[in-house]
Amino acid sequence: MGTKWSYVVTDEELENIFSSYCTDFTANAKAGRYGPITGRDKEVEEALLILLQKGRKNVVLLAPAGVGKTAMVVALAQRIADGTVPDYLQDARLIEVELARMAAGTTSPAEFQERFIPLCKGVAERYHDPDAPRIILFLDEIHQIMPTCHGSSYAGLSDVMKPYLTAGDLLTIGATTLDEFREYVALDPAMDRRFQKVFLSVPNTVETYKILQALRGGHEKHHGVTISNNCLMTIVQLTDEHMRKRNQPDKSIITLDASMAYQVKNYGRGTEVTLDSIYYMIGRETGLNKRALHDERKIQRIMKQVEEIEGEKISYDI
Repeated sequence: MGTKWSYVVTDEELENIFSSYCTDFTANAKAGRYGPITGRDKEVEEALLILLQKGRKNVVLLAPAGVGKTAMVVALAQRIADGTVPDYLQDARLIEVELARMAAGTTSPAEFQERFIPLCKGVAERYHDPDAPRIILFLDEIHQIMPTCHGSSYAGLSDVMKPYLTAGDLLTIGATTLDEFREYVALDPAMDRRFQKVFLSVPNTVETYKILQALRGGHEKHHGVTISNNCLMTIVQLTDEHMRKRNQPDKSIITLDASMAYQVKNYGRGTEVTLDSIYYMIGRETGLNKRALHDERKIQRIMKQVEEIEGEKISYDI
């Protein structure tokens, strides 16, 4: 007969914390709330390998803003929801800790920590229970919990987590940029050595195009308009050329959504997104007009590139 585990933080209390201050990515994935995530299989496998380890089993995702750190975590949640993970992580829960929600209504750091401590304790004390599902905590912008991150409302929370991380009682995924990791997290040896780095590269043109293709169905269903492969590639090329301060795939995904919204607003449902709709939304972001964006030679190059990728000829609707 197995040992019956008792917890200081009861199941009901922990679930109340989750519902009040967290988002259950695995529950959302099972409910089909996320679109397909493509192009991050390698990074998901790296994260799984780290989470399966006995010692240094916490992950930190490092990438510039807009590259898709949260999307990669969603992809992992989808793998868990589908059951395509090793036995150790079957039925695991991937929980995003939303620090802004947790801090809302508090008047002091001590009051904030009173909410954070039971979360860490409740998750940690279940780690060694063989009958309890694994709980993986995800903290976006994890550098903000470091004491040296002056101005952050969450500075110092790392000191709450350290004892549990040191004891090996937490499974954690953090996300930040490489610069912020070096500036804040890496300066604390106790935190630095608890995490293994997974680097996310900025997707290239074809990879970004494939990401938009994967998202197309969900966006077409939402907006009630369609968009061609040529227009998807145009979005990728023009955002690469004219929105250089932002990263792929975020800037292309935002432009895709906005162009489809503009199309349905001006031409109605059941239509196909035109170049004019794309030009308008990119011009709105960059200040460039249609004449500056439209280039017949570039259109021909894009059509040829799509033809090479897809093996088919599709004309533009302008």
